[in-house]
Amino acid sequence: MNRKEEIIYATLELASVNGMKGISMSQIADKVGIKAPSLYNHFKSKEELIHEMYEFLRARASDNAKSVPADYVKLFEDKSLEEILSDSVSTYLGMVSDKNMLRFFKVLYSERSTDAAAARIMVEETERMLARTRDLFYALAVHGKIKTADVDAAAMTYSLTIHSLIDYRMDMITAGLADGAGEGTGPVPEKIAAFIKWFADEIGGQEDEKKND
Repeated sequence: MNRKEEIIYATLELASVNGMKGISMSQIADKVGIKAPSLYNHFKSKEELIHEMYEFLRARASDNAKSVPADYVKLFEDKSLEEILSDSVSTYLGMVSDKNMLRFFKVLYSERSTDAAAARIMVEETERMLARTRDLFYALAVHGKIKTADVDAAAMTYSLTIHSLIDYRMDMITAGLADGAGEGTGPVPEKIAAFIKWFADEIGGQEDEKKND
């Protein structure tokens, strides 16, 4: 583990207890065991540190999550629209429910309404999800998996609904009403699975109908 990683994990540990707003650069330096001026050799500001922590933890969590093939031909092969959407959500849930990523998001969720840095990261995460969903839906349309006159609107509607349902699940985890992102033996909670099934039934294209015949 290099020094920047030490700083990131130390910041995460402090923030998990005190919140992002409740910690200072000097406290982080003390936690790492360095002098405060040395901390600024790695991060110019606390805001920069928080954003780099987001990028680092997200990359690590994505690497640990079940991977989805970048080749959409392989992704769509022998799979229904419902299965494709479920796999995509399962992968995303695996990323956001990674132990360290979940600790980080819990802090952001508690502070995003009052802290600009936390809000910016949540906006960035939502925009990433929207962009990835839009790319997936255009590929689905090309392969005849969906039928819609407005792919952009379909992708946005689907993505923001899933995002809202994931927020709901994260709140349940924080409240102690759920143990993890998945439910029962499945990686996708029942409410999200039910929405995916309904959405796939509503928007499924000819190629998807052939898979279900």
